[in-house]
Amino acid sequence: MPFEVNGFPVLFWIDKFIQYKQHSYMRFTVSLAFLLFAFTSFSQTYDRQDSLRGSVTPQRSWWNLKSYDLSVTTNIEEKSISGSNVIRYEVLKPGQSLQVDLQAPLIIDKVVQNGKELDVVHEGNAHFVQLETEQELGALNEIEVFYHGVPRQAVRAPWDGGFSWAEDSNGLPFVATSNQGLGASVWWPCKDHMYDENEEGMIMRYTVPENLVAVGNGRLIDTKRNKRAKTRTYIWKVVNPINNYGVNLNIGDYVSFSETYAGEKGSLDMIYYVLRENLDKAKEQFKDAVRTMEAFEYWFGPYPFYEDSYKLVEVPYLGMEHQSSVTYGNNYANGYLGRDLSGTGWGLKWDFIIVHESGHEWFANNITYKDIADMWIHESFTNYSESLFTEYHYGKEAGAEYVRGLRMSITNRGAMIGDYGVNDGGEDLYMKGANLLHTIRQLVNDDEKWRELLRGLNETFYHQVVTTDQVESYMIAFTGLDLESVFDQYLRDVRIPVLEYVVKDGSLLARWTNCLETFDMPVNLLIGDKEQKIYPSTIWERMDVSVDSGGISVDPDFYVYAENLTN
Repeated sequence: MPFEVNGFPVLFWIDKFIQYKQHSYMRFTVSLAFLLFAFTSFSQTYDRQDSLRGSVTPQRSWWNLKSYDLSVTTNIEEKSISGSNVIRYEVLKPGQSLQVDLQAPLIIDKVVQNGKELDVVHEGNAHFVQLETEQELGALNEIEVFYHGVPRQAVRAPWDGGFSWAEDSNGLPFVATSNQGLGASVWWPCKDHMYDENEEGMIMRYTVPENLVAVGNGRLIDTKRNKRAKTRTYIWKVVNPINNYGVNLNIGDYVSFSETYAGEKGSLDMIYYVLRENLDKAKEQFKDAVRTMEAFEYWFGPYPFYEDSYKLVEVPYLGMEHQSSVTYGNNYANGYLGRDLSGTGWGLKWDFIIVHESGHEWFANNITYKDIADMWIHESFTNYSESLFTEYHYGKEAGAEYVRGLRMSITNRGAMIGDYGVNDGGEDLYMKGANLLHTIRQLVNDDEKWRELLRGLNETFYHQVVTTDQVESYMIAFTGLDLESVFDQYLRDVRIPVLEYVVKDGSLLARWTNCLETFDMPVNLLIGDKEQKIYPSTIWERMDVSVDSGGISVDPDFYVYAENLTN
């Protein structure tokens, strides 16, 4: 998902002031009153609906999702939809009550199995289908859920989610869905939790007015025209596993063009759907798609969905990482709506939405978090992919400058890892996470090994849902580095470590402060024209370095602060 750069509350500016003080090596204290205010501001209460949405409930755990066959008919004049979803599942253990999620104001009309209508117990957005008999272990069964209604309208897509109803410059309908965080159940009935992907793929049957085109995920396998209703049904198929929020529906006066990319796994179809009026602009701007594929296959390994193709689809909002159907609304301009989020100039040399949302094909769609509390896995790696794209095309220092420049948007308002089981995504997942990864890269101190690590993640966890613990464990084992305290500090604590040091009689004493007691990350110092690594802890210790001449500074590629207490 694209990073939101506007609308930060007052705490954002307070944090900026504190960060400025730290960066300027000035001592400061925070009053107890402010701490209590901040703590209270960040506290969160949850209710049963949060748990039903965000946890693996007993009514979810006994069955394994195999595939979806989703049919949706859109009434654009009424801004309503109707349809059904066939949910095919495997029985993991005996069960008889099955949870399906669909958010109000949409209504479930009926649920059918083997030709018989089943009872459904409704509890808010969770609906418990009462099967006629207890399901047998190992059985493959299916239900069909019929529904209709006026779906939630997205006010600030893609952040709040729902349907975006718009028109193009010719007055023709321009419609799209987006629903990360809020959940796919905002517009279609499903098992709306990330832990279980439909491993056998999905079919999408989208029926729209005959003068419009409906674009979904994967490949278009058929179209059917209904002359009497003056509609056309577009049938799309995904053969790879797909997370719920990655499924999308896009409707417009689309035209398409395509090219073939010679990738690591062979020929990749790259297909672009844009409004008729924007075809010429798209043919120029979308050249960044091939540049992105080239850079990311180098860093991350083969594009994970060759079988389903790669698509860019124009939409009436900024954009989103829908699997094999990346949506685009960046006004055919470089940067983020024409701005460089890093302030370095490098971000204006490429299209932010094409690069960022395509990066999610590896981190979000290939490697997917099990619980949204671990959403940093999606956003931190993808935010760092912007730096890696910059490095690939413009050089290593350009990439480093870009990621360092992103620090001005870090808020440190809360921990990056959220609360588990309640659909909470944490804070500062983008820029802070990218700078955490860039810092770890300095600890690895081997560019080829760093590249192998990124490719190894995508190979080891290919088409899998994962936890933070799995990612941390893999990175620790692969690098052979003691990174536990580093992950704890940056993922689970809001403070940025400060290196305090004193120079006395040619010796350097140093320690980490503003951090966990266990924090002990090595850091590179620039002493005169030399770079030296030191190993401070939270206790004052003499460092084995010579400081007879030249100033001292911390390597800027480490996301830390420093304070000279010599005088």
